[in-house]
Amino acid sequence: DAKKLVRSPSGLRMVPEHRAARSPFGLDEPPWVPDKECPRCMQCDTKFDFITRKHHCRRCGKCFCDKCCSKKVPLPRMCFVDPVRQCAECALVSQKETEFYDKQLKVLMNGATFFVTLGTSDKSELMVCRLSNNQRYLVLDGDSHYEIEIVQISTVQILTEGFTPGGGNTRAIGMILQYKVPGSEEVMQMKFTAGEDFSCNKKLSAAWLAAMHKATKLLYESRDQ
Repeated sequence: DAKKLVRSPSGLRMVPEHRAARSPFGLDEPPWVPDKECPRCMQCDTKFDFITRKHHCRRCGKCFCDKCCSKKVPLPRMCFVDPVRQCAECALVSQKETEFYDKQLKVLMNGATFFVTLGTSDKSELMVCRLSNNQRYLVLDGDSHYEIEIVQISTVQILTEGFTPGGGNTRAIGMILQYKVPGSEEVMQMKFTAGEDFSCNKKLSAAWLAAMHKATKLLYESRDQ
């Protein structure tokens, strides 16, 4: 998908030429709180003057003094080219998301192998499941082929089991995914199960499911924006 470089008051962003091609995990830039509505820092209440300048957090758009908005942190969900100024609270959230973009997103794109059951069928098919490079589709390849648009996914339930008889620690062993069929109100369901015969792939499957769990949280946040 073609991209273009755009400049906003917040900084340079590399965004898709067409909005329909944007990542489903992305966030829009927030409107800035107008200067005239912000005589004091919205964190520490310090009054702004010629010495104490005001700064806007690029993630929330609120107004802060330099002390409360000094960190420059990557913000890939808004497609910023360089790290941008953020308040302490937003910087912490963005730093946590960096792990998803640096590690878990690659895990999803590399894919993992699952037994996939469609709807109420009693038959399952061994398929490689991965996220498309543009992050917009969940691609399933086996004897059959499916492409599920990420924005059509309505619910994701991660299935777990305990390591020990006491059921202390748990690990992900599968998931149930529901999605809407484009152009209709019909909801389809798929069940993904890590194969017991593929012990070498169990760790990979668990990592893929954990990454999918994180991706789902970001997807819901994007919808709630």
